This record gives sequence, C-alpha cells and structure tokens, in this order.
Amino acid sequence: MANLREKFMKELAPELQKKLGLTNKMLVPRLEKVVLNMGFGIVEKDLQKQILDDLAKITGQRPVTCKARKSISNFKLRQGMVIGAKVTLRRDKMYDFVERLCNSTLARIRDFHGVPNRGFDGRGNYTLGLKEHSIFPEMIDTGVTGEADVGLDITFVTTARDDKGAKELLIALGMPFAGRNAQKA
Repeated sequence: MANLREKFMKELAPELQKKLGLTNKMLVPRLEKVVLNMGFGIVEKDLQKQILDDLAKITGQRPVTCKARKSISNFKLRQGMVIGAKVTLRRDKMYDFVERLCNSTLARIRDFHGVPNRGFDGRGNYTLGLKEHSIFPEMIDTGVTGEADVGLDITFVTTARDDKGAKELLIALGMPFAGRNAQKA
C-alpha cells in the first residue's frame, strides 16, 4: 500500500478540490507540519530523560527541550530549568505519524468516540490533547510508570484559511471526528 503522502497527492487532493469547489489545485489545503508538545514541569533528571526518550520513540526525531523563561519561587521554578519538550514533524515523517495516529493510536483509547470538534483555532489549525502518551504502540515494550506518563498536545498546522477547509483535510487524511456533525466545521 502506498504511504499517506502519495495517496494524498494522487487521490485525496483532487477529491478535496472538488468537495471544496476550488478551481486552482494550489488552493487545496495541505498539511504543513505537525508539532508535538509535552509540558512535564519540574521532574528529576532520570524521569526527564525517560520522557524525552519516549517522545523520541513516538516521533522518530530527537525532541527540543523547552526551558523556563522566569523564576517562580512559589513553584520552586528557576529560570533555565527544563520544563517541557517539543518536536516538529514535516514531510514523510509527518505523514507517517498522522497515519499511525489515525489508524492505530487513537483506536487504543478506552471508550473512544472520535476526536473533539472544538480544537480548531479559526485559522485552519487543529490541536488535539492526549492525557497520556502511553497509548502509542511504540510505548508497549517500555515499562512506563504512572509518574512518567504525561500528556501530549498535537497541533496540525495546515495551509487552509478557515476551519472548514482544515476539517475536510483532516477527515480526508483519516482523522475520526466525534459526533453526528463530523462533516460540518
């Protein structure tokens, strides 16, 4: 089977162009990048390393650490402490990740009825929040403890100018939206 990128270029983009009523094929919404973000706060070095390794396994790329900009004494937070990590996926890795997310990962969520429709920002981007990162198939062999299981935000950045075009793009890529109004933006 062809990968999702080839399928999008050959089959899904022309269908999307007809569905949205676009005359120019360059106006068809496309996926620009997928950004994964984990905010894990103040944790020990060992746990921090395990979380960064988990994010690297999920994405196939080394994450960039995010450091605190300010010191906040009430939270025992000092400027420069690592409190999160992020990965930006583009091209083939992005399409591979989206395919794995839609086909196998989301199905592993208990009582899953689709992703929420409220994650759109009004400019054609969609953000999905997961409560735990251990639902990814890559995490089966690792003994992730409850302490190391942190949430994950996934942002889909598209070239769509509005939410309707972005939602149609994500539906075409296989994103399972919740509810009866899955086709409406």
